[in-house]
Amino acid sequence: MPAPLETIRQRRDFVAASHDGVKIGGPIIGLQMRDRGEPGAQARVGFTATKRVGGAVERNRMKRRLRAAARAVLTGVARPGCDYVLIARRAVLDVPFERILRDIQEAAKRAHGRSRPAGPADAGSSPAPGGRRESGR
Repeated sequence: MPAPLETIRQRRDFVAASHDGVKIGGPIIGLQMRDRGEPGAQARVGFTATKRVGGAVERNRMKRRLRAAARAVLTGVARPGCDYVLIARRAVLDVPFERILRDIQEAAKRAHGRSRPAGPADAGSSPAPGGRRESGR
């Protein structure tokens, strides 16, 4: 059985995933994945639901659903040394749980296909060639 995922708790880690990571957008969830360049380290996951998507009760319910889905999906597919940030969209409240599972798995697969391993040259936060960051939108 794979090791459980560690939770991202510090703002700087969320910001780093947003700035330096691969972004995958979707109608149910958004995913940001960042390779920290530590291949032996445990994968980490963070959850975000902005005030724009609802009140505190709804945001907490969205994050509970995302935590359960991430536990089911990402423990098997997460790469060691990577940070995953799941961003809740309003639709997370209404869709069947199986759809959330499928969307997280597909987003992680797409992010893995777009990412490049972080190495010593990638230690800074340099943008992609051409001065633009890669985005899933």
